[in-house]
This record gives sequence, C-alpha cells and structure tokens, in this order.
Amino acid sequence: MVSKVFGRLLTTGLVLANSVSASTEAANDDSLVASQVVTNPYEYDFPPLGANGASLFPMRLCNGFKLEEASIDAIQEQLGAGSLTSVELLQCYLERIYQTQPYLNAILQVNPDAFKIAKALDEERAQGKTRGPLHGIPFIVKDNIASKDRLETTAGSWALLGSVVPRDSYVVHGLRKAGALLLGKAALSEWADMRSNNYSEGFSARGGQCRSAYNLTVNPGGSSSGSGVGVGANLIPFALGTETDGSVINPAQRNSVVGIKPTVGLTSRAGVVPESLHQDTVGTFGKTVRDAVYALDAIYGIDSRDNYTLAQKGKTPEGGYAQFLTNKTALKGATFGIPWKSFWALGDEDQISQLLELVDLIKQAGATVINGTELPHYKTIVSPDGFNWDYGSTRGYANESEYSYIKVDFYNNLKDYLSEVENTKVKSVEDLVQYYHDNYGSEGGYPSIHPAFGSGQDGLIASLESKGIMDETYYQALEFCQRTTREEGIDAALKYKNRTLDGLLVPPDVAQSIQIAAQAGYPVITVPAGVGKESGMPFGLAIMNTAFSEPTLIKYASAIEDLQKSTGTKYQRSLPEWRGYLTRNLPVIM
Repeated sequence: MVSKVFGRLLTTGLVLANSVSASTEAANDDSLVASQVVTNPYEYDFPPLGANGASLFPMRLCNGFKLEEASIDAIQEQLGAGSLTSVELLQCYLERIYQTQPYLNAILQVNPDAFKIAKALDEERAQGKTRGPLHGIPFIVKDNIASKDRLETTAGSWALLGSVVPRDSYVVHGLRKAGALLLGKAALSEWADMRSNNYSEGFSARGGQCRSAYNLTVNPGGSSSGSGVGVGANLIPFALGTETDGSVINPAQRNSVVGIKPTVGLTSRAGVVPESLHQDTVGTFGKTVRDAVYALDAIYGIDSRDNYTLAQKGKTPEGGYAQFLTNKTALKGATFGIPWKSFWALGDEDQISQLLELVDLIKQAGATVINGTELPHYKTIVSPDGFNWDYGSTRGYANESEYSYIKVDFYNNLKDYLSEVENTKVKSVEDLVQYYHDNYGSEGGYPSIHPAFGSGQDGLIASLESKGIMDETYYQALEFCQRTTREEGIDAALKYKNRTLDGLLVPPDVAQSIQIAAQAGYPVITVPAGVGKESGMPFGLAIMNTAFSEPTLIKYASAIEDLQKSTGTKYQRSLPEWRGYLTRNLPVIM
C-alpha cells in the first residue's frame, strides 16, 4: 500500500515538475514576465554573505551616471546637459531607498506626489527656467518640520497621526521656491528626544529604529537621525534637521557628512514642532560643505511668524552664503583655538589622536593653532561624564541648568504650535502624557515597558509638572546658561592676546562641546574627519564661533574640506561599511 501511494506521489511530482518546467520555459518566452524576475539578486538587492564594506550595498548607476557620492553640482551638470531628468533622478534615489530601507529605516514616509513635482520641475527646465542650484534636486526633512501636502508631520509619534498643519514651514517653503523636490520625511528620535531621558536614539513609534550604515548595532546619532543617515548612505543629496542641543551636529558627524547648525534666529522655526524657542534651529546636511550651504541659502531669512529671525537684520550677507566657499589656501594665516581642557581632554583617546593628525595637516597648510583657549567657566558648566542637559541640577543648582528652562519652554511652545494644528485631540503636554498612559503597552508610557524608552515618558512628565511657569529658577537658569556660554564662554575663548581667533576647533563626538554652543545659540559646522577603529563609526571635526559668524565658519570648513581632498588624507569622509547589517533591528538604548 505504501509503495502504491509513493508511486502515485512520484508520478504526480513528475507531472508537476514537467508543468513547472513548461511554465518556466513559457515565462522565458514572455518578455513581460521575464522582466519581473531578478536573475542576479546579489548584484544590488541581496547583500551576499561573506562580503564586506561598501560592496555589500553598491548603488546602481543612474542612466549611466555614477550617482553614489555625486555632489549637487555634478548632478546639475547631468540635468543641464539633458543626460538626466528630475523624474529619472527621483527614481534612482527611490531605488536606493528601497534597497536599504529594510536595514536602515531612515525614511519615515515618501511623498506620494514626488513624481508629479519632478515632472513639473523638468517642464520648467525645458522652458528655460532654472531656479538655482537646487532645481530638481530631491531632499528630505525631519518629521518635525511641517509640509502642507499629503505627508504627515508627527515628530515620530502616533499621537499626531492624521493631524493637519496650517501651512508649509518657512524652511520647506523656501526649498520649494528654490526648486528642490521634497521626497519625504526622515526618521527621528521621537519628539526630538524630549519624551524620555533614557531612550534609544533614532527610535520613534511611527518609524521604528533608524540605523547608521556605518554600524547598524550602535547609536546612529540624533535626534535628526534619518537626515544624517540618509545623506551618509547616499539615499538623498541633502536634508534638513533640527537642533535644540546637538541634534544636527551629532547625527552629521556620526554618519560622515557635513552638518551646519546655524545661529538661533537665522532659520525660522515657524512650522517646526518645538522644544525651546531659546535654542531650536533648523540646520542642513550634505556630503560636502557646498551642498549643505546650498540648502542653507534657501532656508534662511526673516520670517514674520518667528520674531527671533528679526535678530539677523543687518547681519546676513547680500547674495547668500555660497560666496564664502573657498579652498585650502584660505587656511594660510588663519588662527584657531583648541579648548583642550574644556572639551578635547574628555574625548576617546584613539579619536583624539586621529583628530590631532588632521589638526597637524591644517597647521602645515599655514594655519596657526593655539592650544589651551579655554572657556572661563568650563569646570562649572561642562559635565565631565558625558552629555547631561540637567548638569546644573546634578551639581545641586537647578538655577544653573539648561533643563530648567527647556522643559518649561516645551510646555508653552508646544501648546502654541498645536493651537494651529487641526484634526487632532492632542493640544497640550497634558494630552500627550495622557495618550502615552492610555497606550502604555505599545507606547511605553511607563518605565521599563518599551525597550526604546527605558524611563518611559519622564521628559514629558517633567515638562508637565513645570506647568510652563517661568519662575525665578527659570530666569536664573536661562541667564546663567546664556552668559557662561556666550560672553563668558565661547566669546571669551575666542579672544587671545588682543586678537580674535578665526574659530574654535572642537571634537563634536564630545557632546558637551556642541551642548555649550547650543545653549549659547551659536553656530557650528562639522566636517567628516575619520572613523573609529573598533566601532567603524565616523566622527567629525567641528568649528564654532560667535553669533551670525556663518560666513567665517563656511570659509574655513570648506578650506579644511578642500585640504582633506587635495592631500588624500584618510581623515575625511569615507563610504559606510555596513557593520552588523544582519543584526536584528532592535532599539539601542544609549
């Protein structure tokens, strides 16, 4: 009996095998069907086991053009020559996103109207109208930057899903006017790190865990995680992010790209989900200083909906910032300071050693670098144990803590922002805290429930408990932090023997350095400077200066970048190695 059944199964199997063979042959004769079959899966879409480095995820050519690492100028040459259209360019970047999204999770949402916009931009170009260097160039923005289209603006939270913003943010409007193409929204740390103080950088409920292509098992940098990861992995030419305290510079330097964090008041925050109007600013990401500056030129300006932008009147250059881009010759005669005890002494030994070799290269190009240009109050205001935005309270002085005013500002500023947002029941921090309590199982509304939010929503609760009251502690903390980081901080460190230095060189992976500039509201630019030997994670070299000193920072950042490229030093941007790409995509608690 068994042999008869086996015989029937064998006969059936042979018939099925023959039918499959026949159908395969038929498919081979059907070009439409054959075109849907991937015959070489390992070339691009399935990283072969045993492969290493950038070869794991090679980027396809775009109409024969090598899009990987291409600058905006190089892309414009192709568009201008007719070798490439914006529609084709968009498709190529989407192919890259489709290729990497299961691993990186950098893009939270794709603009459903992107191809329609690309076609319209191509039509303008065909009619002889080119809006500038960003015409037809795709970009992404962090999901806390509003766009009045079919994209969501949720700060990564399910709580704001379906909410309707009143208008484009000022910065998105500026980029649309410049001809740039909004491809979508970038992943971020939920509520830009405001909801929790023990959290996984780059994680949001809507987007899951964003990963760096350099090492998928560690902190990717944040809170503008997707913006940094997207540019660093060649998913997009440039991006926007926001910074209250390190959230542009940190993900930029951890993904080997240029990050520009402007002076508070240079870029409008109107239409941006806020944390603190005292420190919030919109910044740019690019693979080169020039690319990041092109984006900056499109978004800065005075906006009637953000009073802080009035401060830039008379302090911004006519004709924009791209005119200050230069080359390595600008380093001859420049003088920079190194606040060694303030920041450098706190850095990783291997990283600092590599950065000092780059500093030596800068000196060989003709610059003078003075060691020991310290911030007068560094022993008081710089945490020796890593980033701590409540360091004043840690020392026993809440009236000297950044967090004392940030949590109050968030309560008030968020309420103002939400007052204009429609189609949502969330109108205050109270509503937000209640939402996370009501959905605590999935959202981690209490400590030790969600792996990405070890402390639950303690940041939101701290803001709630403040009730937005600007009391004596609030004003004392604000005055202390601004004074000790501005005139008695960065400005004082820039003064050396009756002269003013051209900038302070700092290691941005020492988060306290960028924290000081954030409290001051001063600008910072970071350029890629190397890769950690053990982690494979990049790090940068940053320049900081006083308020509205962007022309100086751009001049010297572009000069250092040119020096890196012209000398071929290893201390510059490098392609990601995709370390740990098969590791499960679980949150990475800091």
